[in-house]
Amino acid sequence: MSTATTSQTAKRRPSAEPTTAAGKAADYLDQRTSIGVAVKEFARKIFPDHWSFMLGEIALFSFVVLLITGVFLALFFQPSMALVTWNGPLPQLNGQQMSAAFASTLDLSFVVRGGLLMRQIHHWSALIFMASIVTHMMRVFFTGAFRKPRELNWLVGATLLILGLAAGFSGYSLPDDVLSGNGLRIADGVVKSIPIIGSYMSYFIFGGEFPGEHIIARLFTVHILLVPGLILALVGLHLFLMVLHKHTQYPGGGRTDKNVVGYPAFPVYIAKMGGNFFFVFGVLALMGGTMAINTVWNYGPFDPSPVSAGAQPDWYMLFLEGALRLMPGQAEIVIGGFTLSLNVLVPALVVPGILFTFLLAYPFIEAKVTGDHREHHVLDRPRNVPVRTGLGVAFLTAFIILALAGSNDLIATHFHLSINEITWVFRVLLFVGPWFAFWVTKRLCLGLQRKDRELVLHGHESGRIVRFASGEYIEVHTPLDEQERWLRVNYEARTPLELAPATDARGVKRKGYAAEKRWHRLSKFFFEDRIEPVTPAELTAAHAHGEHEAIDATREEHTALPAGATRTDQER
Repeated sequence: MSTATTSQTAKRRPSAEPTTAAGKAADYLDQRTSIGVAVKEFARKIFPDHWSFMLGEIALFSFVVLLITGVFLALFFQPSMALVTWNGPLPQLNGQQMSAAFASTLDLSFVVRGGLLMRQIHHWSALIFMASIVTHMMRVFFTGAFRKPRELNWLVGATLLILGLAAGFSGYSLPDDVLSGNGLRIADGVVKSIPIIGSYMSYFIFGGEFPGEHIIARLFTVHILLVPGLILALVGLHLFLMVLHKHTQYPGGGRTDKNVVGYPAFPVYIAKMGGNFFFVFGVLALMGGTMAINTVWNYGPFDPSPVSAGAQPDWYMLFLEGALRLMPGQAEIVIGGFTLSLNVLVPALVVPGILFTFLLAYPFIEAKVTGDHREHHVLDRPRNVPVRTGLGVAFLTAFIILALAGSNDLIATHFHLSINEITWVFRVLLFVGPWFAFWVTKRLCLGLQRKDRELVLHGHESGRIVRFASGEYIEVHTPLDEQERWLRVNYEARTPLELAPATDARGVKRKGYAAEKRWHRLSKFFFEDRIEPVTPAELTAAHAHGEHEAIDATREEHTALPAGATRTDQER
């Protein structure tokens, strides 16, 4: 018994005891948690190599910078609306009465050493964080990386986008200056536009009538505790699902849904990610040190009475601002003595509701109209899914139009135009622009697919012209190599779902036929216009064409041209 125990103990004991302090600490931790197995497994994880995969890393690293700078700012910021008199180095605000929140923001900007740098790095990091999330989701959407088994991870990413909006809004509302106060006034109007419960919700959020005395303290809790905690949890879940499902990869030679072609996490990607983090941190520090942003001292403390032109939120909230500006102010209806403010309710709640419903539901809609429930780990080329690409561009177009509409006053003042005319132009573009963008994008994708067929069948134009004895001129095409040919033909041209008869064998109308018919129509919208990839038979027929055989014969007999045939200057 003792011998067996000794033998088992010997198997668990490492062959050589670590000598360094770090080695001993790692060995101590591994013997008590077996973390070495997880680290070894992750270190062997293969990741494909493509620049677009860094977009998600930029979002992660900018969030880390947000946390670091946010801790510094939280040490000095006072989330209070109590009135104080500020005595500071800025003459135009010295001796003025303001909230403690605004006074502490001024102290951070002019009194605390490094405070202004931290404020600006924090704000720029928030802008880059949201920009990288949006571009990362665009890459995922256009390449189909949301397909099975990654639907849940897509939902997590869309939720992170919504939480990012909440973090940004709660953050830039904290200084309690005129600009952020006007943003809170708009938020109060949006909440009050909700039928029946709106006024009660506003009273609850602000602790009384706007602006109340508690909103800054509540926003501070939301901004530093609630939203970051949720984001951290979802980021962890997002990364866990990414490792669990293995990384997607772009189409190419040897890449299938059953493998991953790339480099191991350690040491290749650990080094790359480390370098990328310091690069992102350095760029954000440079931006914070050289580019002024959110200069609250130019706006002054919040006063509900003044509203200035040129006031705008951060870029990711501009689409809501634009929707509010485009909605006619007369859009109000009275029902049973109660006024329904559609001029606020529709742009502030319905428009973003449509956007986020589309984002959350699209993976499941596409899976339904394709009838495809297989796992996919190789990405699509956007040209091979024209309707999906067109829908993505259409929604981006609507977002850009709304963002520009949120700057209609600046456009009017800078270009000396009528703000009313600009507003009407954007109203028309909001309905026409996305449809036109969808149509153009779809036609471009189909055209690129036809170009792919042409290249596969005939090769690249070489610029070499050959004349035969008969006087015929032909251009010699360069055949595609195997890798490029595979890339251009290896996709699935899906067909619309087949619709079964309305009645069964006994002539009785089938249950659920109406729903099937709707899905069939939607499937036709997606896949009725399509370009079939080149088949092996078509490729063989194209390569066996007589002109190609004549060219091959010409190449073999290049030492002696037949009478009457000459080479062009390019061939010489």
